[in-house]
Amino acid sequence: MKNNKMLSQSIADTLLSMITIEKRFAAGDKLPNENELAAELSVSRTTIREAIKTLAARDIVEIQRGRGTFVTQGASAQNQELEQLTSIKVNAKDLYEMRLIFEPEAAYLAAERGTEAEIKRILEYGRKVEEQIHAGEDRTETEQAFHKAIAQATHNEFMNQLMPILFQAISKGVSLSEQSDKAIADTLNDHRIIMEFLQQRNAEGTKNAMKIHILHAIKELNIG
Repeated sequence: MKNNKMLSQSIADTLLSMITIEKRFAAGDKLPNENELAAELSVSRTTIREAIKTLAARDIVEIQRGRGTFVTQGASAQNQELEQLTSIKVNAKDLYEMRLIFEPEAAYLAAERGTEAEIKRILEYGRKVEEQIHAGEDRTETEQAFHKAIAQATHNEFMNQLMPILFQAISKGVSLSEQSDKAIADTLNDHRIIMEFLQQRNAEGTKNAMKIHILHAIKELNIG
């Protein structure tokens, strides 16, 4: 029962991220049905139902019988709070220093605490980042989603709250890395190693791989 509750809370966080961070749904938008969400997030319809109830209790969504589930204006208020965090003026050096403090520990906890569905979601984002790099496409949003999914898998709400600030560093890093073949090669290699350790549930390995990934970025992007 405890694990089921933890999973539904995690999925609620994922849905909230889709609304406030990924901005896939705006106020007034209808969410996909239970079957579609269950298939995308690799969980049961029951888990989706419980997650939606959690968001409804927080006034993020409204369940309209016979019509579906709709995003409320309450979600916009949450988004404004996140945007206030991102308005803090910080430079690339400070941002990456914060990433170095925060993300290796987040990766460690994700490997230890993440559900199978959460690990699968992280890996899917990681593979999509790789595909976009090879295709020469902008990977900013997917890269952010990859790191956000890791934060969500820690099951630590305060780590999730810090992500909007870190998104600035990720966005800046993607932009700068496009000017460096070595930085792009490091990203591909580092992501693969992070993903391998995550699959193995090797918390220490995942932590070290994430630390090396960020140190590579600091060096190659010349922001140390």
